[in-house]
Amino acid sequence: MPDRITPYGAFNFLVDIGGDIGPIGGFSDVSGLSTDIKVAEYRNGNDAENHVRKVPGIHSVADVTLKRGVVSSNDLWAWINDVRVNSINAQRQVVITLRDEAGQPVQAWTLRNVIPLKYTGPTLAAKGGGDVAMEELVLSSEGLILNE
Repeated sequence: MPDRITPYGAFNFLVDIGGDIGPIGGFSDVSGLSTDIKVAEYRNGNDAENHVRKVPGIHSVADVTLKRGVVSSNDLWAWINDVRVNSINAQRQVVITLRDEAGQPVQAWTLRNVIPLKYTGPTLAAKGGGDVAMEELVLSSEGLILNE
């Protein structure tokens, strides 16, 4: 992959929620890709300087939210039901892949040991007429890996 100085657009991506489904291109939004490292402050009693050292501790991964228009597919709901029945055995690997203008993958984020945490169905209202019915899925993950 040649060096590129122009940032990639955030609108061309695929989401693979694992299982037998494969990549899904119908999500309009993915948010919350982040990790956080906690630090413990420590100071030796015989340190010459009066300051603390920052020692890396545990890390955590934020919940990731996926949004898409409602389509005639029950793939998300089937996964939710699988977690309800099989608990931790229903964990999946979820891969979000950013693509360039030609549709080629340029970077991917892998979420490890993922379960759906929350599902929100569409808000239905007779007045709009032009609004898309949207569903939202919040994912809980134990790890985040950046693949290049």
